[in-house]
Amino acid sequence: MNTILPIGSVVKIKNVEKPVMIFGYLQQSSSRPNEVVDYVAVPYPGGNVHMALQLGFQMTDITEVLFEGYKTEEFRPMEALLAIRKLGHEKGEI
Repeated sequence: MNTILPIGSVVKIKNVEKPVMIFGYLQQSSSRPNEVVDYVAVPYPGGNVHMALQLGFQMTDITEVLFEGYKTEEFRPMEALLAIRKLGHEKGEI
């Protein structure tokens, strides 16, 4: 899935059994330290119990959206940045 989601969204991702909750965007993560990832998440429902359990992944890694988080006007700038990333994924540049 090439999906733009707000913080708080709960998703299933490739190669991870349990659902995860998105808590950040466009960062390096401990799971992918040499690349910028679209989303950073923690296991759901446990949350951020340890930094080593934080997962970084691309929007193309999402296999199912279980819950879509809260969107406000403040989300619009981030949504625009993620839309640019989405185009990069579609063109195979990311």
